[in-house]
Amino acid sequence: MPNPFQIIALPMEKFESLLKLDDEALEANGSRRMVAEEKSGYPCRVSLIEAAPGETVLLVPFTHHDVASPYRASGPIFVRANARMARLAVNEIPAMLRSRLLSIRAYDERAMMVGDDVANGSEIEEHISRFFEDQRVKYLHLHNARAGCFNCRVERA
Repeated sequence: MPNPFQIIALPMEKFESLLKLDDEALEANGSRRMVAEEKSGYPCRVSLIEAAPGETVLLVPFTHHDVASPYRASGPIFVRANARMARLAVNEIPAMLRSRLLSIRAYDERAMMVGDDVANGSEIEEHISRFFEDQRVKYLHLHNARAGCFNCRVERA
């Protein structure tokens, strides 16, 4: 692959304080403690794996594009209660992305969107490589296309 990339998970430290809250305090914060009911549908943005049925997750509002740009954005994400931050190899794609229809958003150094596309997760490497052929692109965000929720950031390796 001519344009090596690195997928970046969210650090667990951003969510550890929420795990200590009771359900009432979580709800006051706009968050919810839930139990995964199915094998798919609770993708953790820290571990980059699906929560297993019966596993506790937090559903939290998260500013995933915390920038001084019109493209500043936030939305709901899942975090597994026992997650450890994924540290993926260069060009590694987590399995949770492979089965999803993904929205790809490309941003420049000023956090302005300079490209976008929708792709099957099974073909995501080709799309990432194509975006990084454009030297204006500094990083990508991958979202679930159907629900629109943020998954992860992709940087040049």
